[in-house]
Amino acid sequence: MSLLDIQDISVQFNTDTGVVYAVDHVSLKLEEGESLGLVGETGAGKTTTALAVLRLIQAPPGQYTSGRILFRGEDILAMSPEQIRKIRGNKISMIFQDPMTALNPVMTVGEQIAEGIQNNERCSPAEARAKMLQMLEMVRIPPERANDFPHQFSGGMKQRVVIAIALSCNPALVIADEPTSALDVTIQAQVLAMINELKERQKTSMILITHDLGVVAESCNKVAILYAGEIVEYGTVEDVFRHAAHPYTEGLFHCIPRLDVESDRLETIPGMMPDPSELPEGCKFYPRCAKAVEACRNGRPRPVAVSPGHTVSCFLAKEDA
Repeated sequence: MSLLDIQDISVQFNTDTGVVYAVDHVSLKLEEGESLGLVGETGAGKTTTALAVLRLIQAPPGQYTSGRILFRGEDILAMSPEQIRKIRGNKISMIFQDPMTALNPVMTVGEQIAEGIQNNERCSPAEARAKMLQMLEMVRIPPERANDFPHQFSGGMKQRVVIAIALSCNPALVIADEPTSALDVTIQAQVLAMINELKERQKTSMILITHDLGVVAESCNKVAILYAGEIVEYGTVEDVFRHAAHPYTEGLFHCIPRLDVESDRLETIPGMMPDPSELPEGCKFYPRCAKAVEACRNGRPRPVAVSPGHTVSCFLAKEDA
C-alpha cells in the first residue's frame, strides 16, 4: 500500500469571470520514505495540488470535481472535519512558502511550536514545552530564543521555525511549498541540507514544490513536471533528468545556465502559461511548442510509458516496447 495515492484529482474555482481549471486529472503515488519534486512555472498548479492533499481548498469558490486522495488507504476527501483535523499537522504537515505570513506575529515562536504539539499529541503544557525546546535545537535555533517574536528573527531563521512546526509531531508526510524561495543562496543551501537531514532522521516522506530543478536533483527520488494543472512528465529523477521526453521538460532544462557553454543570453520558452480559465482545445503546451504537430491542436495526449515508471503526455512520445 502506498503512503499517498492521488487518483485522477481535479480542482476548479468558480469565479465571477468564469471557471478556473487549476488542477486537471492529476495522478501521483508516493511510497514510505520517498521524496517527490513538483516542478513547473508559476501558475502550473503546484500549490493547489498540495493544498488539495490537505483538503485546504476553500469552498466556495473551490471544489473537487473528480478523483480520490488515499492516505494509507483512507480517502481524505471522504473524511469528516474531525478526522481531517487529526491528519493535518500530525500525519501530514506543510511548510508554507512565506514564513512571514505563516507565523502569528503576536505569539512567540515557542508558543506556536508548542501549540501544535499539545493539540496533536494531547500532552501536558510542560511536555509540549520540553519538546518545543528540543525542536528549536534540532533546527539550530538557541532554545533561549523561544520567547522571541517572529519579527525578531531573520528570514532564514523564520523559515527554520516553520520547519520546526511542521516536523514537531513526526509526520509521515511533509509538503514543502518552495521553502527556500525567499532566501539568499547561502541560506537556501543550509535550509535544504537541514530539511534533508531531518527527513532522513525521522524517516519522513516529502513532496517538494519548487521552480529549481537543481533542488530536485539534490533532494528528491521522483519528479513530476506540471504544466497548466496537468502532469506532463513523471518518473525517477534519473530518468527525467537524463532522458527528458516532453518538449516542456526539455525547455526547462535548456533555461538552466551552463558553465561549459558560452552564451550572451539564456534560452527561454516562448510565450506564457495559458490562462487557466481559457485553456487551449488540444494539448495545453501546443501554442508554445516548437515540435507541435497537427494532432496537438485538437487532441489531448494521454500519458505514455516511455520506460518503466517514466510517463510522458505527448503525441510524439514513443511507448516502451
